[in-house]
Amino acid sequence: MSLSIARVPTPSASRYLQQLAKHWSHKMEVSFTAEEGTILFPNGSKLEMRAASETLDIVLTVPEDGDVAQMRQVVASHLDRFAFREAPLTFDWREG
Repeated sequence: MSLSIARVPTPSASRYLQQLAKHWSHKMEVSFTAEEGTILFPNGSKLEMRAASETLDIVLTVPEDGDVAQMRQVVASHLDRFAFREAPLTFDWREG
């Protein structure tokens, strides 16, 4: 498994977390509150999010045979859609 971690600066972290979770809930297994969310992708990847007052913390786990760069892009592009007023958001991806 490959682990990618990002801390995304935004004062709207909780809103974006909930919007993304609701958006994907019809296609994937999703659980979320205003502060935390988990999304399980059909390809075996897992997205975990935690909203703080000024940041959205993201942990993305991708299986060894998965495309890490593509999964990072999928997550970032979807969050940017919800954050259109302040997009593009800054994703400081690093290996975990």
